[in-house]
Amino acid sequence: MDYDGNGFKSVYSGVIKTKNSDSLSDKLAVLYKGIADSIKQFEPEVLSIEEVFYGKNARTALLMGHVRGVAMLAGKHAGLEVHEYAARKVKSAVTGNGAADKEQVLYMVKRLLKLKEDPITLDASDALGIAICHGLNYKLAKLGL
Repeated sequence: MDYDGNGFKSVYSGVIKTKNSDSLSDKLAVLYKGIADSIKQFEPEVLSIEEVFYGKNARTALLMGHVRGVAMLAGKHAGLEVHEYAARKVKSAVTGNGAADKEQVLYMVKRLLKLKEDPITLDASDALGIAICHGLNYKLAKLGL
């Protein structure tokens, strides 16, 4: 996503797919390569990612930790700054409500980016929401707020 200080423009949104039959290490390798390839293709300045969350399912939290680590490593290997944002902060920045659900985030992401179609998945709209949150925080920092 591009942010020019006045508004946002979606550059690319996608999903990196892995095979259910692959081992965890193979899935993480596919994710790393997909993220590294996207960074190379689109040349972003920063990587924004959601902070770790503590859910009820420990296995899911552990797997998401692995995925976050791979994403952050890909960003760092490419020389990017990595910024983390809490889910509540992202939701608040995008919708004005820190307890918003995924559908509300999708709705506002679509409106803010003036998208004609929904992002591929709710996770993709969440990722765009994280990018919007970073853009807003960057703008506020530039203003000294």
